[in-house]
Amino acid sequence: MAEGGDFYSHDRPDSPRLEEDRPRGGGPEEPRARGSKHIWLMILAVLVLLVILTVIFG
Repeated sequence: MAEGGDFYSHDRPDSPRLEEDRPRGGGPEEPRARGSKHIWLMILAVLVLLVILTVIFG
């Protein structure tokens, strides 16, 4: 069995840092773009609920 720090480092390459494999931010799947649709759906659901409650109790 390897001793101390050698146990984890014996099979690592000399330069263990990897290049970035994907771009950061932006693009069509940006969270802010998806979030606005979610907000509009919640507003629509609340409005429909208010209309239904008004019809039932009005």
